[in-house]
Amino acid sequence: MAEEKHYMTLEGKEKLEKELEFLKTERRKEVVERIKVARSFGDLSENSEYDSAKEEQAFVEGRIQQIETMIRNAEIIEEDKDSSVVSLGKKVTFKELPDGEEEQYVIVGRAEADPLEGKISNESPMAQSLIGKGTGDQVIVSTPGGDMKVEITEVQ
Repeated sequence: MAEEKHYMTLEGKEKLEKELEFLKTERRKEVVERIKVARSFGDLSENSEYDSAKEEQAFVEGRIQQIETMIRNAEIIEEDKDSSVVSLGKKVTFKELPDGEEEQYVIVGRAEADPLEGKISNESPMAQSLIGKGTGDQVIVSTPGGDMKVEITEVQ
């Protein structure tokens, strides 16, 4: 079974690699130490500190596996020389019509998506509506709150 590609920028991949290194070298040790301390409290059947530490260990190990899979299947977004069309890795500025304020986002893979940082997933309804369109195009975006009409004002 072919594993799913994880689209990301080089910067996003490097950020994941740093997180993976931190989890493997520091976080794992901290959790193991918490488990040791909790074991010293005695009876494990009624030891909430031990249970909590084991849950945290499971979370850390799960996150390590998740990041390793994402890095292994990373598809780095290459810079597209055609700056007139919205695509992965591009910064797009648009405004809601008729008189909305301008908003600006970078279209990234879901592994890197962080709307508060101005990065939206290529799988989001907004990005899917904008991809392939260019400056001056008006686009209908279907959102959970209803359709909205936007005009692309800039693609970088």
